[in-house]
Amino acid sequence: MSQSKNKNILIILTGSIACYKACTVISNLKQKGHAIKVVLSPSSLEFIGLSTIEGLIGEPAITDMYSSGHVMDHINLERWADLILVAPGTANYINKIANGLGDDLLTTLFLAHDFKKPFLIAPAMNTKMYLHPVTQGSIEKLKQMGIEILETASGVLACGELGSGKLLDPELIVAEVERKLLPPKEESSNASIQASGKKLKILITSGGTSEPIDDVRVISNRSSGKTAATLANILSETGLEVTYLHSLNAEKAKNNCQLRSYETFADLQKLLAAELQNTDFDFVIHAAAVSDYSVQNQSGKISSEAEELVLNLKRNPKLIDSIKKISPRTSLIAFKLTSGADDTQISNKVSSLFKSSHCSFVIQNDWQDIKNKKYKYRIFTADLNFITIETTENLGTFIFQQIMTEEVR
Repeated sequence: MSQSKNKNILIILTGSIACYKACTVISNLKQKGHAIKVVLSPSSLEFIGLSTIEGLIGEPAITDMYSSGHVMDHINLERWADLILVAPGTANYINKIANGLGDDLLTTLFLAHDFKKPFLIAPAMNTKMYLHPVTQGSIEKLKQMGIEILETASGVLACGELGSGKLLDPELIVAEVERKLLPPKEESSNASIQASGKKLKILITSGGTSEPIDDVRVISNRSSGKTAATLANILSETGLEVTYLHSLNAEKAKNNCQLRSYETFADLQKLLAAELQNTDFDFVIHAAAVSDYSVQNQSGKISSEAEELVLNLKRNPKLIDSIKKISPRTSLIAFKLTSGADDTQISNKVSSLFKSSHCSFVIQNDWQDIKNKKYKYRIFTADLNFITIETTENLGTFIFQQIMTEEVR
């Protein structure tokens, strides 16, 4: 295997609608400086064009082992590659190679595989096909051979069903590829988290509190909980154990998360303290929009006849400042929402949050962007340096990488 930082990666695409996601994987790995060659099955060409692949890697994709100059590709490509990635891997392909069939370029590549090199498969198929006893049996056989199966995500599939079988997000596939390309000592250290059997515990707060004015009216905020729900789904899909504290009207996490609901500031304060005291969380992602003030509640329903209404508001303590006090070893990821703030104002607010909450880093976004359906996040470190990430899915990948990096460290 090549000892340079940049490696030779062979990517195999089989016939699935998820081929479009593989293009993102190819593009990301190419941009990181790796040499890429791509093999396409005939059925994959029903979903993606040869010109697309050539545009991404700068050379033609390989499709036919019998064309002139390619009859030894199943040997030469295996010798050339430092790592082989199959993404997407269909049930047909997985079942064929598990049973030793070699009737085309893709399957003969596997039969010629040098098991000293990493071979990764990212499955993509309908849930029933993925859970079929034959497919599951084939996956187990491949694992016993030393093939790494990248677990599928849960979500809405191309067929419209909800369940397992969706191709893992491209960013997570890229992260797994790069992990396997690390020198053996570093890779084994990175893998030791999973091998140790420890399941990292993550607590995520979501949505906005509602403060009662009287028996029927409340003061609340615009938080929908969508960002936190997306993060919870992504992190739980990677195998992390996620507890999700959400307001009653917030978007719910859909995967195997433990759900806890709250309504008022007092509800969330009590619930958060109980969770931190009863569970040893590795990370807390505090994304909830918490009311800075509570209303001096009035019983019954206030009359709507008055021309003016005066409310007495009482300042609430900052919940985020209590997290590290209750659970000192927990790493804290804080969110800071601004609205039309300039760079100086943002820096001041972020700096103040670092000092009061002792968080690991702050994720800042702005209401004006959200209102215009632009999801842009600034990730600040304690020295106020930041990177900008667009899309909540990319933010989820970034947080996952930070969690794994910090846990190893």
